[in-house]
Amino acid sequence: MISIVRRMRRLPVAFAVLAVLPLAATTVSVPPAAVAATGGVYVALGDSYSAGPLILPMTDPLTCVRSAVDYPGLLAAKLHVPAFRDVTCSAATTSDFGSSQPGNIAGTAAPQYDAVTADATLVTVGIGGNDVGLVGLAESCINVLPAPLGTSCAAKYTAGGVDQYSRRIQAFASTYGSVIDTIHGRAPNARVVMVGYPTTIRDGGCWPVQPVLAPDATYIQAKVDELNAAMAREAGTHGATYVDLRSSSVGHDACALPGQRWVEGLVPLSDAFPLHPNELSMRNAANVIYADL
Repeated sequence: MISIVRRMRRLPVAFAVLAVLPLAATTVSVPPAAVAATGGVYVALGDSYSAGPLILPMTDPLTCVRSAVDYPGLLAAKLHVPAFRDVTCSAATTSDFGSSQPGNIAGTAAPQYDAVTADATLVTVGIGGNDVGLVGLAESCINVLPAPLGTSCAAKYTAGGVDQYSRRIQAFASTYGSVIDTIHGRAPNARVVMVGYPTTIRDGGCWPVQPVLAPDATYIQAKVDELNAAMAREAGTHGATYVDLRSSSVGHDACALPGQRWVEGLVPLSDAFPLHPNELSMRNAANVIYADL
């Protein structure tokens, strides 16, 4: 979802320069004092909701637009793992798990499954929003005009009693099971943790703070919830753990005040890509996953 738009792969040059110039390409490493205790290898797979695009500092500002303080990096430090492979990548779909992914600005990312080897003991996965097109849904729901002048995207996508996005989610759901099975095949001893998407916008929205009409805001979050539910079901039937970020992030959506907002709106108020989690969201995610583990 609302993970980076595939079009971000070729950002306008001006935006790309602004995005890259201030960023030092730092290297994620677990502090030496933290490296001892637990043993094991942690591998993180996922899209931009896992990678944290434009949250400073960044480890990969060109190919995957990945932050050093994404939740996998924060979780690795909390777990004191001696080995950590973060291959989360903005704009990723499940097809990019098995195939190379063109870089968002430059370069090429290796297939994410390549990082999952037999020695892995923990694999976290946050994926699916781009597969079902939730980015496009959010974009299409932007309305600078109030009701009734604006056009409702919810009405458009449910016309004739057919919910187009529910159909997409239903068709995609079994892919989660395939992803989990593939990881188990590559890393038989790994615990697989499927990480859901957080609350993005509250019921009824907050137009004009976020330019989305009330029924459309409700519809967007409903589709996020449907995708999370599909992920949870597949995790339960394929021997994986599902971690819910939705509940802990209620009240911290794009309508919340600065400092309380964990998902940024169309115009970010902190380091983050539009319609994406900020560092506060990443820290919450790391804490919730850690508590579950």
